[in-house]
Parts: sequence; structure tokens; C-alpha cells
Amino acid sequence: MQKIWNLKQPADMNEVKHLSAALNVDMAIANLLVQRGIKTYQDARSFFRPRLSDLHDPFLMKDMDKAVKRLVEAIQSDEKVLVYGDYDVDGTTSVALMYSFLQNKLTNVDYYIPDRYMEGYGISKQGIEYAAKNNYSLVVVLDCGIKAIDKIAQAKEMGVEFIICDHHNPGDEIPGAVAVLDPKQPGCNYPYKELSGCGVGFKFVQAFCRDQGIPEDVIYELLDLVVVSIASDIVPLTGENRVLAYYGLRKLNSNPSIGLKTLIKYAGMQGEIRVNDIVFRIGPRLNASGRIEHGKKSVAILMAQDEEEAEALGSEINSYNEIRKTLDQNITQEALEMIQQNDGWEKLNSTVLYNRDWHKGVVGIVASRLTEHYYRPTIILTESNGMATGSARSVGEFDLYEAVGACADLLESYGGHMYAAGMSMKIENVPEFRRRFEEIVTESVKKVKLVPTIDIDAKVSLSDLNPKFLRVLNQFEPFGPHNMMPVFLTEDVMDYGTSRLVGKGSEHIKLDLIEANRSSSVFSAIAFSQSQHFEMIKQSLPFDICYSVTENEYRGKVYMQLNVRDMRSRLSESNDNA
Repeated sequence: MQKIWNLKQPADMNEVKHLSAALNVDMAIANLLVQRGIKTYQDARSFFRPRLSDLHDPFLMKDMDKAVKRLVEAIQSDEKVLVYGDYDVDGTTSVALMYSFLQNKLTNVDYYIPDRYMEGYGISKQGIEYAAKNNYSLVVVLDCGIKAIDKIAQAKEMGVEFIICDHHNPGDEIPGAVAVLDPKQPGCNYPYKELSGCGVGFKFVQAFCRDQGIPEDVIYELLDLVVVSIASDIVPLTGENRVLAYYGLRKLNSNPSIGLKTLIKYAGMQGEIRVNDIVFRIGPRLNASGRIEHGKKSVAILMAQDEEEAEALGSEINSYNEIRKTLDQNITQEALEMIQQNDGWEKLNSTVLYNRDWHKGVVGIVASRLTEHYYRPTIILTESNGMATGSARSVGEFDLYEAVGACADLLESYGGHMYAAGMSMKIENVPEFRRRFEEIVTESVKKVKLVPTIDIDAKVSLSDLNPKFLRVLNQFEPFGPHNMMPVFLTEDVMDYGTSRLVGKGSEHIKLDLIEANRSSSVFSAIAFSQSQHFEMIKQSLPFDICYSVTENEYRGKVYMQLNVRDMRSRLSESNDNA
């Protein structure tokens, strides 16, 4: 599928020149910084050299004083406290962080992860009943709860109090908990709104330490958990998240917890661990536990105290991940075949598939796979507890949550945001839901193009990519939403004559490139899953590439490599897009 290349407008030239001189960096680097809102030396210092002292005062968060006071009371009275969290990576890291901190301060503390299939997302009726039956007077809930109005009221009637630590958008009403910590709730003046669920839990622990005169160095040891949550939950890597992720990565690379060290080993990771490694290799293993068996196994390995325990759990979790991958591959293939067997599928603007036998734990992953394949809003449904239940994924700027909400009369429940959602409905409603959702998407296509777009930060020459440029570029890390790895455009490149197809199915291209009519230097590049361009490359004619600059290690030697996102012939009419 042809992609649109969107070349960003250069930043204000006066600001770029000023910053370039102040930092003694290339104009291209200064342009990237100004595009990211970094315009002064002080801005750049905070960006390149994050400090833990840059973290905001946790007591700026609404209800923080109430939360700390209630926790202090629970500790002083030796109450039974339950730490409750969601079954995904953000939830399990949150629970591991809070439980690890509290286990030496309370005689009676335990944790609870709801069963993905029997209880579903958020605070469950079963969870409340468990707390009441076992005499837990206080529940600290993390990464969920902000919309649990009725559940919190029910818990209060049963004598169970809640402190909510969440980061999702609230509804019209805030639950009547003892304290609600959520920077997105109305009336909260906390300066940074984009914390992960684990990040909110960290701020709660930080506030408790300040109140009780405990050195904060103690909780900085938990930052490897925080960065795993930040990366896996795909929250913006700006502001406070950038500080937490920066120091979390330091901890993860130098002295990770026993459990994370074990997961790193099973993921086969060597060298420096970056955000992408967490997203694609650590996070999926932690998620696999909740998808295939139970999320409590993920909490258990994150809190493992010895290598033998961690090894046993790591082996088990890794086996769940292998099962998850097999299910993912098989169901994705079945879904693709189902689409192609449907007459007129190529004219549709959306995909809604239902199969009662698909595994509920991987339908979200399959939805993501299909959006990548066909680039259209996708919903994958299966049967669970007599209902059609599933996950949805969006593309581009299409507001998925709004579209699903327009079909609310056909749904039993739904939730999510612009790019991802979950829902359940009566099985007999699936055909009408499919029809109406397609109608809504088709109408929206007039406003939002369902064509993949590559945002390009700047046009550069290959000769600009010198060691100093790469050294400064590396300091832009950690990369993530709102601070993505820069993408560059270089025009008029040519095959040096040694480019070749690689991979088991010859689906990738290993490139050796030179700039036409410029430097004779040869640049190494890789273009994953772009074998369709190979004939164009071998014609010995100039073409354009958009790419990111990365470092690759081979036989102990580190060298620069271009990760090509897309390429096109200089003769292509689509050049007008840039």
C-alpha cells in the first residue's frame, strides 16, 4: 500500500539559529529540538540531562494528602490492606511496586489481580467480595477504578474503603472513594497529566516517603518497574515520564530486579535495553500471563526474591508467550482468510469479524495485525460468557471510541479511547453492529483519509550523518509518543551495487547506498518487508528514502545503519506529497 510522506515544516529559522549557537550543534539537530518545543538552553538541559529533582511535588495531586493520611492510619492500626490492579503490564507493574513498598510496613498485606475472563477489566464484584470476606478494610487500587462509581459504593456498604490510583479519563462522576488520585480528574492541578498507572502509584509512594521522612532513594530502586509500565502503556515520553523513564532505563540496564533480569534473559536481549525492547520483548511476556493463564504470575515474577523462584516463573511465563504467539499467528491467518472469502471486502472501509472459537486473550493483538495489513479500523470479536466480546484498533486520526459509542444502543458495555477500545454485545447484534460501524467509518472517510502516513521531521543529506550528529541524536532517547525517533528524508540516493534481498523469505532488503552526485561514502541500510522495491533499486537510477538513524552491532563492532521506512522512485508522481 502506497504511503503518504508528510514532510514537516521547518522550525522558525531564528529560533533554530539561536539554539544551534547556544548548544554548538548542527542546524539539523537544532531544528529537531525546536520542532519538539525545546527552544532555549535551559529547555535543552532539561531534555538532555533529566534530573530526579525535576519531578513535581506529589502533593500537588488532588486528594494526595487524603491518600497518605489514610495509608498512615492503616499502617499505625495494623489493618489488612489489599493491593488491587489490572492484569496488563501497567497494572501488574503497579501492583508489584506498591506491594514491594508496603510489605515491610504492614503485617497483613496482599495483592489481587482480577481474572481476565471471569471478572474482566477494572474493579470487579468478585474482588470486592474477596476483600470483604477476608477482612481487608482498605484496598489500594491501581491502573483502574476511575469509573467504578457503583462498585465503590457497593464496597463502602460492605465496610471496605478504597484509595484509587488511576490515569484514565474520568466520567461525569468521580467515585466516592477515600481518595482518588488521577491527574486527569476535574479540579486536579497536578502539572503533568500523562503519567502511567504505575507512575501515579509511584507518586503516591513518593508522597508517603516525604510525609514520613523516608529517603526517596528507597523508591528510586523501583523505577525499573515504572519504565516498563511507561513503555508498555504507550504514554507520552515527555515531561515527568521522560525523567522516570530515563532513570528507569538506567536501573534496568545496570541493576534490574531479579524478575526483570530473568525476563530479559528469556527474551534473549543483549546490549543496552531501550524502550522498544520493553515494548516488543518484555511487555508481551508480562501480558502473556494474563492472556493465557492469570496476571498474578506476572506480579509474582516482578517481586521474586531469589533466582530459583524467578527462573521457575520465567520459564512458565515464557511458555505462555509461546502459546500466545501461536494463537496470534493462527487466528490472524484465519481472520485474513475470512476477509478474503467475503465478496466485496476490498470495497469496505472497516473490518468487523466474529468467531466464537477465537481466544479472547489475543483478539486485541489480532486487531492490531489486521490494521497494519489493511489500514482500516478493525474489530475482532469472540464469544465469552455468552456474549460477543472483543477489541478494536484504529488507524490515523480516526476516532474509534466515538464511532463505537455511536453504536452504544447495540452494546452491553464498551470503553477505551481514540485509538483502541473494548466492547461486548449480544451475539445476535453483531450483524447490525457490523453494518452500522461500516456506515459510520465510510462517512468519516470523507474527512479522514484511511491511508498510512509517514511523518518526516527533516530533509538531510547523507553527508550530514557524521559521528557527532549521531552522538547528539542518541541523546534524544528515550523515544516514544511525542518524542518519536526522528525520521529523515534524503533524495537522490543510489544502490552502490551490493544491495541484496535477505530474510527467510527474501522479504527484506539489505542496502548499501550512496548519494548521487555527492559524497562517495557508502551507507549501510535495512528495509524490512519492502522486497517489492528491489527491482527499482537495481535499475541504478536515483530514488528517495525516508528513514531513521540507528546503531547496529555486529561482531563487537558498532556502526551506523539507516532503518528505511519507505522508498520511492524519483519518477513517481507521489513526490508532490513531500
